[in-house]
Amino acid sequence: MPTFVHRTCVPVFNNSYIMSSNNAKRNQATFMPVKTSLKNNITSTLKVMQAELDKISHACHHEPFSVLGNQTAHQREFLLFYSPDTDRLFIGKKKQPTQRLGNSDFFVYSQQVDQLEEHYLLTRTDTSGITSSHHDPYSFLPQIDDYDLHLFSAGKHLHIYRILGAHPKTIDGIDGILFAVWAPNATRVSVVGDFNAWDGRRHPMRSRGGSGVWELFIPGLENDTLYKFEIRSREQTTVSKSDPYAQQLELRPRTASVSKADSNFNWQDDTWMQARAQSDWLHAPLSIYECHLGSWQRDDNHEFLNYRELAHRLVDYLKDTGFTHIELLPITEHPLDASWGYQTTGYFAPTSRFGSADDFRYFVDYFHQHGIGVLLDWVPAHFPKDEHGLARFDGSALYEHEDPRRGEHRDWGTLIYNYGRNEVKNFLISSAIFWLEECHLDGLRVDAVASMLYLDYSRDDNDWIPNQHGGNENIEAIEFLRELNVVTHDRFPGTMIMAEESTAWPQVTRPTNIGGLGFSMKWNMGWMHDTLNYFSNDPIHRHYHHDQLTFGLLYLFSENFILPFSHDEVVHGKSSMLYKMPGDEWQCFANLRLLYTYTFTYPGKKLLFMGCEFAQGDEWNHDKILDWYVLQYPQHAGIKNLVSDLNNLYKQQTALHKYDFDPIGFSWIDCHDTDQSVLSYMRKSDDESIIVVLNFTPVIRDNYRIGAPEMGDYEVIFNSDSEYYTGSNKGSHSVITAENTAWMNLPASLSLSLPPLAGLVLKKKS
Repeated sequence: MPTFVHRTCVPVFNNSYIMSSNNAKRNQATFMPVKTSLKNNITSTLKVMQAELDKISHACHHEPFSVLGNQTAHQREFLLFYSPDTDRLFIGKKKQPTQRLGNSDFFVYSQQVDQLEEHYLLTRTDTSGITSSHHDPYSFLPQIDDYDLHLFSAGKHLHIYRILGAHPKTIDGIDGILFAVWAPNATRVSVVGDFNAWDGRRHPMRSRGGSGVWELFIPGLENDTLYKFEIRSREQTTVSKSDPYAQQLELRPRTASVSKADSNFNWQDDTWMQARAQSDWLHAPLSIYECHLGSWQRDDNHEFLNYRELAHRLVDYLKDTGFTHIELLPITEHPLDASWGYQTTGYFAPTSRFGSADDFRYFVDYFHQHGIGVLLDWVPAHFPKDEHGLARFDGSALYEHEDPRRGEHRDWGTLIYNYGRNEVKNFLISSAIFWLEECHLDGLRVDAVASMLYLDYSRDDNDWIPNQHGGNENIEAIEFLRELNVVTHDRFPGTMIMAEESTAWPQVTRPTNIGGLGFSMKWNMGWMHDTLNYFSNDPIHRHYHHDQLTFGLLYLFSENFILPFSHDEVVHGKSSMLYKMPGDEWQCFANLRLLYTYTFTYPGKKLLFMGCEFAQGDEWNHDKILDWYVLQYPQHAGIKNLVSDLNNLYKQQTALHKYDFDPIGFSWIDCHDTDQSVLSYMRKSDDESIIVVLNFTPVIRDNYRIGAPEMGDYEVIFNSDSEYYTGSNKGSHSVITAENTAWMNLPASLSLSLPPLAGLVLKKKS
């Protein structure tokens, strides 16, 4: 792609002269006389238009439609064309010759203008002798409805991605592509691409006034056209930008946008979609497999797999391991692999690394046909500074704040959205709508919510600006998040919007009409940190840290929580889940089995990052696939079997999921046994209870008595120390009969043998 040079406007006319079109002559500013065959009044008019022609030829003109095309609307008796590198130009079906103005790149036609068809054909022979025909883009009226522009300016156009961007369109029987972009501070915007040699002079766009939108219909262009927007700023600098609303971009490192037809993908997931709309996700099992598509698996040549092949492999795997949903690290288009997708440049485009947008739709559709939901990690908190992206899009801080104290994340080197600008808010909300509506996603995980809520997030005292009330709350971001949640929950019942929010901000998952942010769920980062910190201790010291396991119950039901062991916990020197555990190899695996047992029986929905389900030993590396080879070793295969069984147990036992967010679904049996580092509790549904007993030491505890809710026979339905998971096969395995001995404020009790570093799950037999 060529580099664009800065162009300065210089005179085209000097008295009765017009500037030469030859590049060498143009650079020398030589001039040729106007041919005398033009009518004197037209010649006079063109002299008066001198400054206008200067601006067109040097790509400086703000209103090209006032100069080019049919000028009868401006009381001029001619048509004017600007066509660089052209030898001859003919007009109409009869190919009437136009007249070059001197030796310039302007051509004029003044014969029987009123008899031309409305959208006349231009036939061009270039300087290489190649002839082509096209309709004149400057013969078409504005195409975007004023009401669409009004809604966009108000921040209320939920489907603005259908208006802005590049869309195939047929106007008066003529096919082409309608381009539109928001750049209110630009002095000129052009569409550039292969079709015009990336020359910003050839297709300057029409300004739609105070809306800040520019549009141009270019006839004859087809789908898969490469394009960008060349934008001239008020400071007279020129930048070439990818389309913010593009639904496909070139494979990195290339950055052009790709025009695509509206998808006619044949969805086959009606059953899933109808059931989802009626679903009660609050009381349903939700076990999420967090996945980075580029490093999950690759082909034999270490190349990325296509979305379609990934769909088949992943569905088979998730059916085997029992997860209910997959959550994708951002597959919104991004230039840098090492960002893991979190520095997004294409908010409406599935990354081309794995195929086309319809390939991605196939991915989602295939998952739905097999009963598995698809969630997307979505990043409205910040965006990268890449030159082709949103940063200083029209030469000004358009999507971001001008002041870096509000507009820049110091930690990440990225820019912060200006949520107070209606068009920016509309851009982000319509992106969410796009993924939920056009791609049938079942929900979004909103990244870095804490950084959006606080103006002083990760900032020094003198590096932030208080809000109008003197506080540190980002009022505009709060209103954006509330609107996002209201709109998506209203339009897409059954979908879930989940917050990665790590602070004590109140009511994140409570309705907006009572002051909440309106999210469906929130990651329980406090529980995760406390739990991993507890497990990092040698068992001999754990009795000093017992409160790290019990403290979370004080706030557990204040929000709808997901229990996350995410990608962030297995990178940057934090170690893998397996080697966070203390002790020798046997204890590491036993501790991990115990950790997962605790997680899957504790109140809250579940999330596990890929590779953790089979105890990958190395930290996650985005540049290579998971260490699948370790599954040949029994202990790793045992962890995978354990996770599969825990998933199935969690889904099958109503008591383990129905009241994840309600205190009626949980009660302690004993949370005070610090000396022996044992926890016991009950999970409850409307008509049944599950008993969970966890031993956090490598000591077998025989005759360990716990309270039971009633008399009867209790069956051990899960033992994490089972030999099936390569455990030591200790502890109670069969049926235990309750004794008529009150214990722990319960009417009956059970005498158990607790396996080492393991958990038991029991259920009363019918």
